[in-house]
Amino acid sequence: MKRLMIMALAILSGVAALSAEARTLRYAIGHPPSSFVVDVAKQYAESVSELSDGDLKVRVFPMSLLNFAETSGGLRDGMADIGFVLTSYFPAEFPHSNVAVESSMLLGLLGDKVRGKEGMVFMGALSEFTFFHCPECNQEFAKQNQVYTGSTGGSSYGLVCNRPVESAADLNGMRLRVGAANWSRWTEAVGASPVTMSANEMYEALSQGVVGCIVLASPEIHNFGLADVVTDINMDVPGGPMPVAGTNINADTWKSLSAQQRTLMLRAASAFTAGIPWIYHQHEDRILAEAEQRGVSIHHADQDLVAKTNAFIEKDMDFIATDYQKRYNVSRGEEMITDFRELLEKWAGLVQDVDSEQQLVDLYWDEIFSKVDVSKHGL
Repeated sequence: MKRLMIMALAILSGVAALSAEARTLRYAIGHPPSSFVVDVAKQYAESVSELSDGDLKVRVFPMSLLNFAETSGGLRDGMADIGFVLTSYFPAEFPHSNVAVESSMLLGLLGDKVRGKEGMVFMGALSEFTFFHCPECNQEFAKQNQVYTGSTGGSSYGLVCNRPVESAADLNGMRLRVGAANWSRWTEAVGASPVTMSANEMYEALSQGVVGCIVLASPEIHNFGLADVVTDINMDVPGGPMPVAGTNINADTWKSLSAQQRTLMLRAASAFTAGIPWIYHQHEDRILAEAEQRGVSIHHADQDLVAKTNAFIEKDMDFIATDYQKRYNVSRGEEMITDFRELLEKWAGLVQDVDSEQQLVDLYWDEIFSKVDVSKHGL
């Protein structure tokens, strides 16, 4: 009998060990399976497995487990362990986070020193800001039962259209699909009308003339299958990327991980944070060139439209601070934007010599992610 009990305990111990080794985290991401973002998410999953020696695995659910609008709530409720959270979709839940997110057009004021590197600059600055300069941001995530592990996003947004746009006169009265409040305000400032719709409605809206342009990064033409309905592109305005909290983790899941596992999740997150801006910038020129070969016309904004856009950006910073104070009781919006502008300048300098994805990963890790205290963050 004693021998049987020992054998039974040994079997149970073996089953427990196998269960621990086989732990798989569910990652919900609203992008379609063919998108560049999902390609990077799969690399993230591979990184987690490699760094943990197989103790942790990540299963990516593109555009299936939760869509963009469902991800934050689903992650909060444990339907997913990791989620691609667009905080701009939830202004009431993440007001402090969105003060910085809505400041993305500030990159346009930095000129040539960030051109072609806008996403790399912004995601570095936003990740550093959120981890170390915005305790309110992390408190907001905690209220949604989430733990922040970095911000990511692609290249700057321009105008993907079914008609030519080069001037404010071309935009006057036009309907533009926008995905964030700052671009909605810019749209109104240049005399157009903003339209809000889900990403999976963009193709039909552009093809049927419901909108004249979509405010979008050029690689999204591939990601959302828009190539057949785009006839004109102008990437000069409005500018700024669409940042997301790309690898937020359910707080209960995070707390169940060991300190070593939390560190490796941050290590993988630093690669994810770098991977998306890198792949977007690598494909940006190629997608524009391919579009031009298909007969799509590439346009440039005239000086008047550029000047109006720059004037709007400066004015909008004051609006963001005031508006978020009135609507969401964000008391230090002006201070946050000032701090964030300094971080943008810092990161504009840091990324200048980056010429490979691994260099960007290492830079993010050394400057940001390695400095996160896993014995306190999210706990």
